[in-house]
Amino acid sequence: MRFLRTWWRFLVAVQLLPALEGGEETLVGGQAVLEGVMMRSPHAWAIACRKPSGEVSTHSEALERLSEKHKWMAWPVVRGVVTLGHAMTLGFRALKFSANVALDELQPAPAEDKKKLEITGWMAAVNIIISVGFFIFMYKFLPLLAATELKRVNPVFGEQIIFNLVDGVIRIALFLLFIWGVSLWSDIHRVYEYHGAEHKTVYAFENGDQLATASVQKYSTYHPRCGTSFLMTVMIISIVVYTLIPVTTFWARFGVRIALLPVIAGVSYEIIRFAAKHRGSLFALMTAPGLWLQRITTQPPSDDQAECAIIALDHAMALEKQHGGELVIA
Repeated sequence: MRFLRTWWRFLVAVQLLPALEGGEETLVGGQAVLEGVMMRSPHAWAIACRKPSGEVSTHSEALERLSEKHKWMAWPVVRGVVTLGHAMTLGFRALKFSANVALDELQPAPAEDKKKLEITGWMAAVNIIISVGFFIFMYKFLPLLAATELKRVNPVFGEQIIFNLVDGVIRIALFLLFIWGVSLWSDIHRVYEYHGAEHKTVYAFENGDQLATASVQKYSTYHPRCGTSFLMTVMIISIVVYTLIPVTTFWARFGVRIALLPVIAGVSYEIIRFAAKHRGSLFALMTAPGLWLQRITTQPPSDDQAECAIIALDHAMALEKQHGGELVIA
């Protein structure tokens, strides 16, 4: 029963992965996981998870920066797709580690002839398949189906601009309903608290402040490079892009929504990147809904939760010095 609960928490957290993971190649970034935080620097990543016993379990590895190895991966738009794909892969590994830490605490030491209970490779693959299927059904198929049905009720909904606007509004509404609904579950609410701890710690680092609990806790839980802001930007940009594509049949529209997802993600990445550096620009206004939405996806963390984020960042920085050198805040 406890295994099923942990597996379910893991599955829901995977659905939330794009909202919890910023994904930008920057000095430091991170992600909330189950009872912990993952932090990454350009050449290292580390994770710290709080066990029920109070002990903190950590893991760190060197990280290869893809844009340094392949120059074309640093091209605008392309770098967004590559970086986000790399971040999602790393984020999934971090979630898997945190789930296994939780499972390790739930079971006694296994006998020699008994296999340890953990999230295995095939379980992780099933989770990925379910997550991709859920994403396509919930945010591509269902909104398109609803907009198509409305077109049959009233022809005015069939006009290109109105159709795609309705489709986009339904998509955003489903997204908001999902992240709010799962926040009512105490286990996911705690993930949102660790998300807040990650943001506070990143802010403290970016401001050159001491990485101590008291110093970290004074910062905001809202950060412009959050994955929540990215997802909202993707949904807003997609409305405009879909309106410009002259297709009218259901399956053609569905195919366009799948095929153009990497392009929209890459463009949205560039907008988030620009908005973070130009807070007073029009693009910054476009990302504002994502910051508002962080009122749900980030929650004030406890000192213990902030401590996990600090430990993760400290471990990442220690490994960064070995592989990439000192990080300097501009």
